[in-house]
Amino acid sequence: MKLLKTLMVLLLALTPVAAGADTYLLMAEEEGCYWCGKWDEEIAHIYPKTAEGKTAPLRRFELHGKTPDVAFEKSIHFTPTFILVQNGVEVGRIEGYPGEDFFWGLLGIMFERAKITVDQTG
Repeated sequence: MKLLKTLMVLLLALTPVAAGADTYLLMAEEEGCYWCGKWDEEIAHIYPKTAEGKTAPLRRFELHGKTPDVAFEKSIHFTPTFILVQNGVEVGRIEGYPGEDFFWGLLGIMFERAKITVDQTG
């Protein structure tokens, strides 16, 4: 089963993906998380309006709650953790919130590595 997940990740990594596939940004959070709150203050209201937010809409889940049906590469230990999901498989991850300027750069790198095209026109 682990081999199958690895092959799926490799196949997805080698295939350029248009924005229409089941792509989203999953945010693991927990109550009282200072950095989750900081992200909410600085990014949450902007994210859905951006090309990245339209390409990979945000979904949230409580770290100690029900785990979403995603093939994670490894366990989640920190909040916030942002996981780029493509067709139910993790294709990228940002652990922690490094601040607004670094977040956008790391998000761009994550999209690029996953070969997910972000539509900048709309």
